[in-house]
Order: sequence, then C-alpha cells, then structure tokens
Amino acid sequence: MRTTPRGNNFSNSAGNADTLAPPRNPFDTAKPVDGNLVPSQLNGSYTFDNYIEGDCNRLARSAGLAVANKPGTTSFNPLMVYGGVGLGKTHLVQAIGNHIKATAPERFVLYVSAEKFTNQFIDSVQRAQVQDFANFYLQVDALILDDVQFLANKGKTQEMFFHIFNHLHQSGKQIVMTSDRPPKDLQGLEDRLLNRFKWGLTADVQSPDFETRVAIIRNKMEQDGIDIPPDHVVDYLANSVHTNVRELEGVIASLVAQSSLSRRDIDLEMVKQALRHIIEEVEAEVNLDFIQKTVAAYFNISVELLKDKTRKKEVVTARQVAMYFAKHHTAHTLKTIGFHFGGRDHTTVMHSVQTVSDLVDSDKKFRDQVDELRKKFAK
Repeated sequence: MRTTPRGNNFSNSAGNADTLAPPRNPFDTAKPVDGNLVPSQLNGSYTFDNYIEGDCNRLARSAGLAVANKPGTTSFNPLMVYGGVGLGKTHLVQAIGNHIKATAPERFVLYVSAEKFTNQFIDSVQRAQVQDFANFYLQVDALILDDVQFLANKGKTQEMFFHIFNHLHQSGKQIVMTSDRPPKDLQGLEDRLLNRFKWGLTADVQSPDFETRVAIIRNKMEQDGIDIPPDHVVDYLANSVHTNVRELEGVIASLVAQSSLSRRDIDLEMVKQALRHIIEEVEAEVNLDFIQKTVAAYFNISVELLKDKTRKKEVVTARQVAMYFAKHHTAHTLKTIGFHFGGRDHTTVMHSVQTVSDLVDSDKKFRDQVDELRKKFAK
C-alpha cells in the first residue's frame, strides 16, 4: 500500500482541482463533500478586535493582519507564529482565518491541529483513501495548521504535508502555522520542511507585560457586560497573574461568573478569593507577603507601615530592606514590587535596592542585620 499519492495524480490535482470528483472530507468521512462547503473549523469568537496588541505580540499581530487582508500575496507565506502555552497563538491564527472568511467568503479557509491532521492521514491510510485525503487539502485557499511540532518523528505524515505545502505555496495559497518554538529549535522534522518554514516570516508571541494584561482584563470584562472594577483592583489582578493569557482569562471568567451570580461588583476581596481558589495562590505573591511580614516583625513595625507614605527613618529603612529581599527572592518585576509597597514606582524600588546594597558594603551593623534576615528567606 502506498501512503502518499501517486506523482501524476498529485500533478493533475494541482493543475485543475475543479475537475476532481468531490473528495472525502476527513472531518466527516461518512460521505464525499465539496471542499468549499466544508466548515472552516474556526471559532468565531477569535477576532482581531478582541486580540489585544502589546509589545509582546505586536509583530505577530501586524503580520497576521497583513496576511488576513491579502492572503497568499504577501511575503509572509508561510507565516509561522511561535511561543509558549497560553499566549494567544491559536487566537491570532484563527483571527486570520475569520477575517479572510468575512472579507472573502468564497475562499476555502481551514483550521486544523497537527494532531488531527496526523490522525486523519492515518485514517486515510487504513481506509485506502490517501488520494482523497490529499485532494481535499489541495483545494484549501488558506490552511492554518496549529502546533506543527506535533508532526515530529512522523515521517509519512511529514511527507504528505510536504507535498500539500508545496502545492498550496506554488498556487499562491496562504499557509499559517503555530509552534511552541522557532523552526531552528524544532526537533524530529525533516530539513526540507524546516527549510520551507523559513520561506516566509517567523514571529513570536511572549508573555504579556503589565499594560497588556490590564488591557486584556478591561476588554474581557467589557465584552462580558461587567462593570470594570476600580484601577487598584484591575492592577492587583494584572500583577498577580502574569504567566499567560489563558490563565488570566480563566480567572476573569470566574470573576465574571461570581459577579453575575452574587449580583455584586467585582472588588479586591473577590479577586483575592478567585486567585486563591483558581490558581491556588500565586507563588511569588505568597513569597512577597512572607517577606513583608518577616521584615516588618524584625523592625517591630506593621506591614501597613511598609506600604504607607510615611518617611520616618525606621520605616523607610525597613521598607527598603523588604524591597531588597523582594528583588532577590521573588520573580516579581520592579514595577510589581513597587505596586505591593503602596503603589510606588520602579525607580523607588531600584533606589531602595541600591541603598541597601551600599549599606551592606559600608556598615557592618547593618550588614549583620541583613544577614540575619537573609537566613529567614534561605530555601
């Protein structure tokens, strides 16, 4: 049994796909269907309007919009979007597909995960319908393949995708892919595939910065018809969940549900409760809280004074020491640390860290105090 289509059949398909008999639809193998009538497998809620732009994704979003406006005609073909889990890759590439469908409904746009593509190909081999499988994908005008790294070490599937890729690219069709890493770091993929991945543009998406997280929170709550909480509540949430967009949206969804069910506005206490039960406390948040309590107790003052505006010498010293340990014992940014010390800016934190470092070098008594405290934070 051959697991790839015969060369002459592939060539004929590329030359005049309209003359082909309707191939079987691998998304519904019960009956043959016209490829242009196949649902695009897109989630209609993923659009450019609700994909928040920030420094973390600006290049990828701009390239995606260019591709969506002129699929197959830009130099961004293929477009490869890569990044970690939950950073919005799938949202972005599906927004591309939805935009193409909205502006050119006659085009056959198809979104498929690499895992589903692989399973469909295996199924076509078992059913002796490999040619149908190939012919189906040859008709696509814009192919969006999610998580291309899943093709690693699947030789026959890679060979099939290689031929489909070549045909679509040569025919001026658009190819969009996502991956969890850049092409140069993909293992288990054939060199000829990796070479083609580099023909277009590779753009990364990174963890959203504070400003982007705030915008995501506001946008999501506005979409869900919830009154946006005061700035300090939004800032607290944005500072507490900073790993990825998916986790942040999960917390927001929980807050929206709680607000609707309890018929009360989202406040700081509700946010703290949501964080405690959904993400089981943010580790860095717990560490920072422990540092503040430990330093405050050592200097015999309250945690509230550490966050207060008072300029009393003993309080300022304690605050600076706490910021110093927060910088060295948590993953928080300077901006986040400042936020948890009464909303101070990052320059204040930088000054505090430097002041403590200088005193440690020049004042033995102070150094002994810092060393004593340091033992309490040793892991």
